[in-house]
Amino acid sequence: MSDPTGINKVGQVADVGSNPADPNDQHRDKLAEMRHRYTMAVSAYSDSREDELDDLRFMAGSPDNQWQWPADVLQTRGSVQGQTINARPCLTINKLPQHVRMVTNEQRQNRPSGKVIPADDNADVEVAAIYDGMVRHIEYMSDADVAYDTACENQVTYGEGYIRILTEYCDENSFDQDLRIGRVRNSFSVYMDPMSQDPTGADAEWCFITEDLTKEEYEREYPNAAPLSSMLASGVGDQYLSQWLDENTIRIAEYFYYTHKKETLNLYPGNNSFFEGTPEDKDMKRMGVKPIRSRLVDRRKVMWMKTNGYEVLQEQEWAGKWIPVVRVIGNEFEVEGQIYISGLVRNAKDAQRMYNYWTSQEAEMLALAPKAPFIGYGGQFEGYEMQWKTANTTNWPYLEVNPDVTDGAGAVLPLPQRAAPPLPQTGLIQAKMGASEDIKSTTGQYDASLGVGGNERSGRAILAREKQGDTGTYHYVDNLARAIRHITRQLVDMIPKIYDTQRIARIVGIDGEVDMVKINPEQPEPVKEIRDMESGILIEKIYNPGVGKYDVVVTTGPSYMTKRQESMDAMSQILQGNPQLWGVAGDLFVKNMDWPGAQELAARLAKTIDPKLLENGDKDPALQAAEQQIQAMGQEMEQMYAMMQNFQKSVEVQDLERKNFEAEIKAYQAETQRISAVSAGMTAEQIQDIVMGTIAAALDTGDLVGQELEREPINMQEEAQEDMQEQAPMQGQMPPEGMPE
Repeated sequence: MSDPTGINKVGQVADVGSNPADPNDQHRDKLAEMRHRYTMAVSAYSDSREDELDDLRFMAGSPDNQWQWPADVLQTRGSVQGQTINARPCLTINKLPQHVRMVTNEQRQNRPSGKVIPADDNADVEVAAIYDGMVRHIEYMSDADVAYDTACENQVTYGEGYIRILTEYCDENSFDQDLRIGRVRNSFSVYMDPMSQDPTGADAEWCFITEDLTKEEYEREYPNAAPLSSMLASGVGDQYLSQWLDENTIRIAEYFYYTHKKETLNLYPGNNSFFEGTPEDKDMKRMGVKPIRSRLVDRRKVMWMKTNGYEVLQEQEWAGKWIPVVRVIGNEFEVEGQIYISGLVRNAKDAQRMYNYWTSQEAEMLALAPKAPFIGYGGQFEGYEMQWKTANTTNWPYLEVNPDVTDGAGAVLPLPQRAAPPLPQTGLIQAKMGASEDIKSTTGQYDASLGVGGNERSGRAILAREKQGDTGTYHYVDNLARAIRHITRQLVDMIPKIYDTQRIARIVGIDGEVDMVKINPEQPEPVKEIRDMESGILIEKIYNPGVGKYDVVVTTGPSYMTKRQESMDAMSQILQGNPQLWGVAGDLFVKNMDWPGAQELAARLAKTIDPKLLENGDKDPALQAAEQQIQAMGQEMEQMYAMMQNFQKSVEVQDLERKNFEAEIKAYQAETQRISAVSAGMTAEQIQDIVMGTIAAALDTGDLVGQELEREPINMQEEAQEDMQEQAPMQGQMPPEGMPE
């Protein structure tokens, strides 16, 4: 038996009263209330549970057990009297399992799944995604699909299924706990508060999960509990205890219930609210802060108890705020205060019985055809009576007659002949077909839902027809979706309470990929980024699921594998019509293929695609940051290189200017020397005319300044004139007219 708290081991007894009959027993009132509630639940569900059990037996009917035939009909037809020859056939052609599986298998192909969304300002989208991954991991480790499928099959068959949430230790050497989703195979072992109005049982005040143990199993699992003999003696005359045990078995029940306590909630400035007497409330009052408003709140706690009806075997507070038992309902009615629950089988039973009857009638008529009597004349069978009497049961190689039997005229009479068999009645065939159609109409499933082909030719038309056929049974899938939403909501509520220590948590993506994240319940923010101090590169992220509020929405649709197959088919058609797209989306196509090596091939194809086409979201955040920094550094290096090139050009220009200027000076010196050589016999006016003419010619041709200089011509002329003025006296020349000596 599973331990829902993960704290008390099986066989240990916690908080056991000394004697159930002791008036000072601290659990006496609690046990009395528990027994009263259990009796009330059994009474409320008794009539409906009988019909549900009959539905289950009818669903499991086969030719071997003949559960689909009433006992009195079997008696009259001779099928229970050991007859073989003269017994009338009682065939069982059970068509109901196929109708049930059309609903349950549709659910398996389109599994409802919960999605966590932020519900307040403190919640974070990334944490919501972490919640989704943790829930998927819990479902994977729990084989939750088995629990969901079992609940759905019970719901569709007889009207109610159940799913439960458990906790267990990670391993025998750890105190860390994990959440698990448990399967409830026998729905009749669950008794939920009949006053609950929610289809999932979210508003139930209490719930029982029972199990019957033999005397040996009970003494082995609970060696410290009261023996069976003493409980039998103490329960004499108690109507509430009579249903808990007999001489050979004892009933063990897990009992979930709420405890209520009125407490005062104080509202402080800054929209901070704390309950009266809590450490936070005391700190606010110690600082002199007075509450703005106060109100009484009904605080509820979920308690878990394991009991044998006489004593408390184990007791523990449950971590969640809901009872961890979720109901999956089919059809529910309340008639005059009595609850009636049904599934798909209930209304189809009579149609199935009629189909079995008409099929048996048809088989009987066909079986009687070879047994038509032989018709002959008197005297033809004399001496051979035994052969003709057993002709319908014994395969005689031949039959003999008396050949001398004649009519009054002496003519030999014709040989005996078998009478013509009765023809199949048209009404019988129509009645059989009508019973088959009645099964379809009562289950809400017609030919479209059963896969029978129609006149539709396009895929869109076929899907639309199938969708119309599923409308009659959609409430089963919708109720299961509500249950899974409540399951996910409970897991979101319990994850911060169970994962209350720093740990590495495993998450599962929607594609089934497994990843690891770090959880720190002590950090104040929902997401904390750890970056390198020098480079600023993101190293890791740490999450706290306990910060903020989150809600759950449920989606129903094809599974991820189905979507991937559909995606591959669509992309295959696109690539066939546009082969050039292989260069930009070939990796996505290969990635959706389901064969070994597809992921490696997709990764290699991705390397051949232009990096600009790849989405940044596909890369690791740290790698993205590094690439961005490298890109920025590359741009800076390009700018520095451009600046260096410009500087180098400027230096080259300046060097060229210097070289050209030196050449200019040398040319001017050579010219002045030449003029000095010929100026010995010349006047000052002649010398001035020669110098000025030389300068003017040089300025016109650009020989002195060079072709690459970027300075303005006026400036160059001014500089040349200044140089001439400075250098002329040094060479002992006469200054031009009009200039100071």
